[in-house]
Amino acid sequence: MLARVGGSGALKKFTGLAVVPTARRNISVQTILHGSPEAKEEGDVQVLQHSRLVARGKYVHGLEVHRVKPSAVDEYKKAAESYYAAVKDDPELHVKLTGSWETIVGEQDTFYHVLEYENYAGYDKTMAKIRNSDYINAYNKMTPYLNSRSTQLAQEFAFLPTAPPHTEGGIFELRSYQLKPGTLLEWEHTWRKGIEARRKFGLTPVAAWFSQVGRLHQVYHLWQYPDLKTRKETREKAWQLDGWAETVSKTAQCSKFMDSIILQPLPYSPLK
Repeated sequence: MLARVGGSGALKKFTGLAVVPTARRNISVQTILHGSPEAKEEGDVQVLQHSRLVARGKYVHGLEVHRVKPSAVDEYKKAAESYYAAVKDDPELHVKLTGSWETIVGEQDTFYHVLEYENYAGYDKTMAKIRNSDYINAYNKMTPYLNSRSTQLAQEFAFLPTAPPHTEGGIFELRSYQLKPGTLLEWEHTWRKGIEARRKFGLTPVAAWFSQVGRLHQVYHLWQYPDLKTRKETREKAWQLDGWAETVSKTAQCSKFMDSIILQPLPYSPLK
């Protein structure tokens, strides 16, 4: 039972043997709004552990998105080729251009460039060399044609390394997923099985990345098809495979929202 003791009016629990003060927990407004420091730290550790489990870990990929002024697309393309083609051909920079693309279905006048760095230390060294060389002048020649630009650093999933340079023609589809925090490990497990299902008729993504710096909890899948008609037929066939329906269902459960855009490679893109 509870009894009021002392002049303070504090409640104490009477056990029949002794009077024991009831423990009180101090909860601040900040804890209510933002979560306790302990919970936040536990969440950060969980995300870090999940990243280590699913990442290949060998490379870091920089995803650069340029939104170009509609009236300056041609000038931008020339300036972009001067920069990215030169960077990819310089062995001293220790960076590879995975690919460069232009959006044809989706946000118009938008260009994607993906570069592969030798992990984070390699990224730091490469960027320092670029900033202290004539390459920075070539990069700056692109900026007058831009409305905006953004960059993310991402890692590959261990089960799906990025494809080497090839020329197969056709179109690319970049699918992006904004995951619910804490679902990356479940996502990797789900798609590991889903990719095995798609492999049964000879199709796997060209690449699959998850973000590490920039907008977090994002996953990207890059697919290649001969054309949109083949894409439609391929996706319809996937529903006949065991396990694919479960992959789609789990994808919806893990995701806040998702996007699909169609890209065409630029002439100097190693993936095309």
